[in-house]
This record gives sequence, structure tokens and C-alpha cells, in this order.
Amino acid sequence: MYLNDLLKNIEQHINQDITLEGWIKNIRKQATFGFIDFSDGTCFEHIQVVYDNNLPDFDTINTFNLGSSIKVEGKLVKSEGSKQAYEIKASKVTLLGDCDKDYPLQAKGRPTREYLREIAHIRPRTNLYQAVFRIRSVAAFAIHEYFQTNGYLYVHTPLLTTADCEGSDQMFKVTTLDFDNLPMAEGKCDFKKDLFGKKTYITGSGQLHGETFAMAFNKIYTFGPTFRTENSNTKTHANEFWMIEPEMAFMDLNDLMNVEEEMLKFVVKSVLDKCKDEITFLTQFIDNGLQDKLTALVNSKFNRVTHKEAIDILKNANVKWEFEPSYEEDIAKEHEKYLTEHFNGPVFVYNWPKDIKAWYMKLNEDGKTVAAVDLEVPGAGELMGGSQREEDYDKLINRCKELDVDTAPIDWFMDLRRFGGCVHSGFGMGFERLIMYLTGIDNIRDVIPYPRTPNNCDF
Repeated sequence: MYLNDLLKNIEQHINQDITLEGWIKNIRKQATFGFIDFSDGTCFEHIQVVYDNNLPDFDTINTFNLGSSIKVEGKLVKSEGSKQAYEIKASKVTLLGDCDKDYPLQAKGRPTREYLREIAHIRPRTNLYQAVFRIRSVAAFAIHEYFQTNGYLYVHTPLLTTADCEGSDQMFKVTTLDFDNLPMAEGKCDFKKDLFGKKTYITGSGQLHGETFAMAFNKIYTFGPTFRTENSNTKTHANEFWMIEPEMAFMDLNDLMNVEEEMLKFVVKSVLDKCKDEITFLTQFIDNGLQDKLTALVNSKFNRVTHKEAIDILKNANVKWEFEPSYEEDIAKEHEKYLTEHFNGPVFVYNWPKDIKAWYMKLNEDGKTVAAVDLEVPGAGELMGGSQREEDYDKLINRCKELDVDTAPIDWFMDLRRFGGCVHSGFGMGFERLIMYLTGIDNIRDVIPYPRTPNNCDF
């Protein structure tokens, strides 16, 4: 039996024989009895196992170490203690896998998250990461559930690509060439001799390939790993992360914002419904406002302001800014925080200056802004970024020329505007940013199993 199944129907198993296999989370040894804090990993909750000296192997059980795997046989009974309602009175406890005494997760003291990153192969056993990664799993399922329920096609876009969506300086290069003996042509490396016959990258976004499927299936989404070479050591950046990127035909910017709001509320509500114990734990130990923050988001109406309106609000605020708000520039973290407080909830900022946004975004009639949107949420700032895509072939070509974008490697993408193109939109959401928001964890390194950041590619 699994502990999760037992706890779901616990009243049905009172005074019944129970067999569980799992791990010792803590063990308190007394002269004539002892207590084991037991978990099998199938749920966030633990259960207490009581054993006494009536067992023939009592002395042996008392030698078991923290972290060992065991098999417990006994009866489920109502607990005589005040900390738990039920416990297992053991008739037999068998050691399945011993644990060395230098096990790094000892009962005394609470290890720092910095230390736990050094033992990333062990940290999933802590209560903190049990909560974080269970929420990550539930949130991932909820994302698929939302899109599948609403008729989206799940597309596996390539990880190896020649498409330069985010800028080649942001993308990892892939080659089979021998660095010690590079083939040269006209003073440069001859990539025609490489495996794919041209410069190839690990993807920084599945958007461009996703758009090709949206022009065939109407509504699609991608959900997979992406990679960026950004040499940043902030709490919110990593070189490997997961992205959710829907692309939708026949949807304009307003339609896009509707989808973003609906999807986010669906995912947050799913986590609140399915991860009650985890959210309670994180609210108690990580962020005492977490439960209220997530509940408020589900019940809130997302506000919408243009970039100009947002800057007007910031300039009229009685605040001394570290970075002065500008009509031609991005908004800073302090601005994002102020806007969500000003509106007392999430806010969409749309119609951004064209010079600070990507080449594929829809140029507005004013010729100065593009139909782009960022979603700012309380406590996290920017959570999603998207846009209406430029569907006019000539305008897109001109925009690429303005920004010196080489269209040769993406001529197939440009074809979408010539072969039955239409108004279409899409957005991207970094999955780890979402998990940070859902858990109250402030460092991206603590919401992904094995973080890849500058000077860190361990494990």
C-alpha cells in the first residue's frame, strides 16, 4: 500500500493490518519504545510508526539510521499523542536499505538552501523541496489540462534549430567539429563541413515553429526546455529553463490577454485545490502571505493599461525612483511592484515602444508602438510576455531590415505571411517563474531540480 492511498481513506483502515515501504525521516529511540517519522514520498504528509520492546527485533530497530529505507508492517490505530490523529503500531520493521551516518540531512538544525543546492541529488527528500516539486508537478499537469480541455494541439518543437528567434548571441551553438582542427574557408570556420551543414543552435524559444502549426491547427501550445547563454547571476535567470508558448490563429491582442488571464487562474486554482498541505507549509515557513496572494489572484479581475498610461501613473506617483520611468524604455522591477499595488492586483501593460520589442511583433497604426503585452502580478512582477504577431509580409520584411535581422535562415517562417496568413497571437511564460510565484521561493535555483547557471553545471 502507498501512504497517499492510506491517508485518503484512513477511516476504512482503522485496526487493519498495513504494510508500507518508505524512508525514515526521523527516529526517536527510547529504552522500551521508539517513534519513526515515516514517509514513502507519495504525498506531503508523513505518518508516525510506534514500535516497542515486545518486538523480537526491538534492539535491531533501535540501530536504524535516519534516511534508511524500511518496510513497516503493523496496524493503523488512533494515536494516543496530540500531534497526530493516527499512527501505525508496528508488528515488524525490516531494514531495506541502510543509510550511512554521514547522511547530510540530519535531524538537528535546518540546512540553508545554498547548502542544499550543493547536494541537489539529496534535497528532494526535505520537506521544502517535497512541497516545491510536488507543486511543480501539479502545475505542469494543470497547464496541459487547460490547453487540452480548450482544444489546443500540443506540439513538440525542435531543440536543435537554425532559427534565430531570440538573437544568436543568446543561443548555445551546437557543433560536431573538432575545435583543435577546425575547417576554414576564407578566414572563417566552414560550417558546411559540420553535421547539419550550417550554424546550428539549441533553441531559445519554440515560438517560430509553433506559429507554423497554428497556421494549420488554429490553436497550439508548446511546453518544453529552452536554453539561453545569458551570463546572469540574478535570482530569476537560468541558462536552462522550461517555457509554455501557445500560438493562436484568428486572435488579436485583446483575445490573447483573455487567454493569459483564464489560463493563469486555472493553474493557480488547481494548485490551491490539489496542494493544500504544501501551500500551508510554504505559507508557514516561506511566505506568510502566499495563501492569500494566490487566492486573491484567482478571484481578481486583471487590469489593462497601455505602456504610456503605465508611465503616466509612475511619473505622477509620489515616489523617488531609483530608475526614472521613461516612455521609450522598459519598466523596472520597482515600477512593476508599484503598478500591481496601485491596481491592487494583476495588470496587463500593452502597446509597448517598438524599439524595445522583438521584430516579429505587430506594428500598431501609430508607427511607434507594437501590440505587445506583459503581465505583471503582485509579488513577482512580470510573469508572461506576448504579442499579436505581424501578419503583413511587407511590414515584417521592413521591420527585419530596420533591426538588421537576417531573414535567410527563417524564409520558411516568412512564408506563413504569403500562404494564407491571418491575425494571430501568442505568449510565453517561463515555467520556473510561475513556480516561484506559486511557492513564494525567491530563487530560480530552488524550483528546478538541477539548476544550470553560470559556472554551475553540476550533477
